Amino acid sequence: MRLASYNVENLFDRAKAMNLADPADGDATLADFAALSVLINQVVYSDADKTEMVRLLTTLGLAKSDTGPFALLRRNRGQLVKRGAAGLTITANGRSDWVGGLELRRTPIPAEAMRNTARAIHGVGADVLGIVEVENRPVLRDFMTEVVPAVGGTPFAHLMVIDGNDERGIDVGLCSRAGFPIGTMRSHVDDADDNGRLIFSRDCPEYCVTTPAGNRLILLVNHLKSKSGPNQRGNNARRLLQARRVAEIYNGLIAAGETNIAVLGDLNDTPAAAPLAPLFTDTDLTDAQTHPNFDDGGFPGTYGSATAAHKIDYILLSPALFAKVQGGGIYRRGMWPGVRPKKWAVFPELKRPEDAASDHAAVFVDLDL
Repeated sequence: MRLASYNVENLFDRAKAMNLADPADGDATLADFAALSVLINQVVYSDADKTEMVRLLTTLGLAKSDTGPFALLRRNRGQLVKRGAAGLTITANGRSDWVGGLELRRTPIPAEAMRNTARAIHGVGADVLGIVEVENRPVLRDFMTEVVPAVGGTPFAHLMVIDGNDERGIDVGLCSRAGFPIGTMRSHVDDADDNGRLIFSRDCPEYCVTTPAGNRLILLVNHLKSKSGPNQRGNNARRLLQARRVAEIYNGLIAAGETNIAVLGDLNDTPAAAPLAPLFTDTDLTDAQTHPNFDDGGFPGTYGSATAAHKIDYILLSPALFAKVQGGGIYRRGMWPGVRPKKWAVFPELKRPEDAASDHAAVFVDLDL
């Protein structure tokens, strides 16, 4: 069987702020959005809350209209704000004074990029695919039934996405072929640290898949905290916390008698980086890419320019699974290859960076399972 992991960077549409030329600008906008979302859901708005809400609304371009460049303010009943000659004023005194909410504005994925994503999903030939940055299950279903067949692919028989903690529509999920049914599932969306803060930016779902031979396979699909934004120390600390929790979940499964376990997804850091150390030093997991039969195509990375500094997508295997590896590789035909020279072969339809399926490659491993 072939197991793969692929960060598709959304299928049909994506938050507009995530498409800014400078990722730091997008991260700042998303941070402001998240901060304002927390404030408007306060039971009571203090004077300090109102002052900060005005600042954030202004920063998000909502000072003069409920429609900003990257966010929308929905006011279904009651009033949150008043706009006038004196400027912006928060008129509500708490969440019960109005009905509505804050939404991110989204923009469609270019049509050829969508088709190239479908071509990559078809081309990698996975029996079981961990999918990262997908909007939700209905979107995944529609993509599989409408876009994948249009490029000659066959839709997966089983699809599952559990809504996570990220409001941008970048969840993690699982796709599997007929004969590889998804059985029990467990979400870790509510796992929290000692201070009550949610650990996972998205989720770390556990999926149990049964192979045609009757073997159980446990998959932990992940998308750890990214490096984007100015607060690198905070990002690293969050990623370390997440890696520790994934390691705890994995070790618990091993202690419970499970043997065939894989941790896969976009871990947003390199193998030797300190935030990922719990996965490599506190468990017996092994990176599939280290197997002698794994072919990286001459480039160790899985993202961007595919250098070693861009190896951030993984399939980590338990000892029992690593012993069953027959081969593996990195599927890059949907990634922009550069121009001088082109680093790898791509789909003929991939003629400009905007039409790339994703900035990530798909990672796959073949298992005798």
